[in-house]
Amino acid sequence: MDPENPTINVDELPRYINRERSLLEFNRRVLAQANNPEIPLLERLKFLCISSSNIDEFFEVRMASLYELEKDSAARTKPDDMAPCDAVNMLTEVAHELVEEQYHMLNNVLIPELQKENIRFLRRNHWSEQLREWIKTYFAESLQPVLSPMGLDPSHPFPRVLNKSLNFIVSLEGKDAFGRSNGLAIVQVPRSLPRLIKLPPEATEGENDFVFLSSILHANVSTLFPGMTVTGCYQFRVTRNTNLFIDEEEVEDIMSALQGELTGREYGGAIRLEVADNCPRHMVEYLMDRFNLQDGAVYQVNGPVNVHRLNAVPDLANRPDLLFPPFSAKQLSRKKPNKSFRLFNRKKETESLFDKINRKDILLHHPYDAFTPVIDFLKQASKDPDVLAIRMTLYRTGSNSEIIDALEKAARNGKEVTAVIELRARFDEDNNIIQATRLQDAGVHVLYGVVGYKTHAKMILVVRREGDKLRHYTHMGTGNYHHITSRFYTDFGLFTANPAIGRDASKIFQQLTSLGDTNNLEVLLQSPFTLLSGMLERIQRETENARNGKPARIIAKMNGLQEKTIIDALYDASQAGVKIELIVRGMCSLRPGVPGLSENITVISIIGRFLEHHRIYYFENDGGKPELYCSSADWMSRNLLSRVETCFPILDQTSFQQIYTEGLAIYLEDNIGAWILQPDGTYLQRHPDGLAPFSSQQALIEKYSPTNPTS
Repeated sequence: MDPENPTINVDELPRYINRERSLLEFNRRVLAQANNPEIPLLERLKFLCISSSNIDEFFEVRMASLYELEKDSAARTKPDDMAPCDAVNMLTEVAHELVEEQYHMLNNVLIPELQKENIRFLRRNHWSEQLREWIKTYFAESLQPVLSPMGLDPSHPFPRVLNKSLNFIVSLEGKDAFGRSNGLAIVQVPRSLPRLIKLPPEATEGENDFVFLSSILHANVSTLFPGMTVTGCYQFRVTRNTNLFIDEEEVEDIMSALQGELTGREYGGAIRLEVADNCPRHMVEYLMDRFNLQDGAVYQVNGPVNVHRLNAVPDLANRPDLLFPPFSAKQLSRKKPNKSFRLFNRKKETESLFDKINRKDILLHHPYDAFTPVIDFLKQASKDPDVLAIRMTLYRTGSNSEIIDALEKAARNGKEVTAVIELRARFDEDNNIIQATRLQDAGVHVLYGVVGYKTHAKMILVVRREGDKLRHYTHMGTGNYHHITSRFYTDFGLFTANPAIGRDASKIFQQLTSLGDTNNLEVLLQSPFTLLSGMLERIQRETENARNGKPARIIAKMNGLQEKTIIDALYDASQAGVKIELIVRGMCSLRPGVPGLSENITVISIIGRFLEHHRIYYFENDGGKPELYCSSADWMSRNLLSRVETCFPILDQTSFQQIYTEGLAIYLEDNIGAWILQPDGTYLQRHPDGLAPFSSQQALIEKYSPTNPTS
């Protein structure tokens, strides 16, 4: 027992926090935003929806993986070494708590507060006669024609149920058209139908009145079973295992194999059953039997079985006063600097991005800086007669991507274009296959990464002829080349003409295409080869500096921290006296603040308007020449051992200072959006406690505002 903190027993605390438990705690922090009165009301509803979507993915991916691990009696979770069955039991208990909190937040906090703002969800017992007539007509004209009710009997077996689809189990009395008593039926709702309907003026007097599709179906379900009596109708939804398995060593064409797997993803093994809380026990047990699930996997809920569908409300309600104030990203200036003062013909000339990058590195901080320069970079390269080759990695791009347009145009203009497209980007597989096919048709050299290693690096390399020499222009980033997520993910992107970075990027692209060895990079670190060892070397250097009485400090910002060797090295550094400040948005398996183990380590998580997505690593290096890296990789085993990732040094001092200030220091001062990880794995929100309130994200919004004279 620690005498200074009697609540912590070092001997009883496991050395590592369970990864999945930490992920659930992240979703608890997201859900807490829905209860924050300082946040605009419709934004609070969005946070509730995000937490619901995150929990869905948790079951589809993480809990599904644990169920698979349970089949192996020798398997253990990493890094905490739990038996999978014990982990499942623990996580099931926490997940039930979270789901209960979600519905409490919806029913007892958000719906009443929305009603005060005249945004109403009308339940059946509050429908006027006028509304009932409108709903009856709406059902007959818009719903009934696309519904296929299925009475269950030996020739009508229980249907296949799509992952996360809305369904109803209906109990019936009486005989069907053929004189038989069936007792049960299933109604499946097509995904093309909206789950929430905004009512028109002819249906209600309210400007923002909504009705759930489930309520409409409940009120009219009897019309689907003429001649029979409906005695009960209960919504349910099944979450399935969406993990894809492809034996990459055996398949000849990964795209064809992946397309085959994707067709079955919607019907993976059942992981969770959500069902209305008033559904009778015998019907719940019937569904459990159909989906081969145990009691712990059943979540009986008071409300819609898919809370995330409420995400449509902010757009439909048209209440900008209940949203965050609009934010416009800062645009990169295209003005050409005047080298001499001219009295006449002072027409402002524009400068190509290649000229700007030639003069100095350009750092973009998204979403505060616009993503447009990245697109412009490729557009200019596609048309520039001096550009010979464009090489790019693509993990997520989104549909209707201008980046794909630019690569396609470059290939048609005769440039040598290579795109390394990661087909296995989770939930983006379909889109990536479409984009890959389109680029191939345009003449782009398309590769799908490396067998067994996802290509997660974020790189663009443009080779340009300048005089009698070839020059490399490189863009490296911490986030995806996705024009939508760049509006609400925080990321850094660096344009540079630094020769060493260009040569290293060229070597990595050559490795990805030829599969040849690349072990002599000059300045970049790359996983699965040198990134883990490079980080460990720098952590150990700080450890030795501390032991020798020299300045020693580590600041790191990332999305997740789980790699055991990194955590152990940080524990050693802490015990040597290194001050370690970690900013970890999501899961964190390191246990901070434990006497004798990690008392010099603090971990905070920033939750706010934007999704924190930077990966930044700072090492004091005896105070003389500190090092700062940005990366596509978190300190997770998957990033460091089984993906192709890049980590690039910030060599330009202006960019160095900007990243240190805007990506690290400003977050350490946050006392509004920061949550502090406790030794027991829970988080406490940091409060100003007499200091002036300070939000890192709001400070950056104000700094980049067009009205800011220093912007």
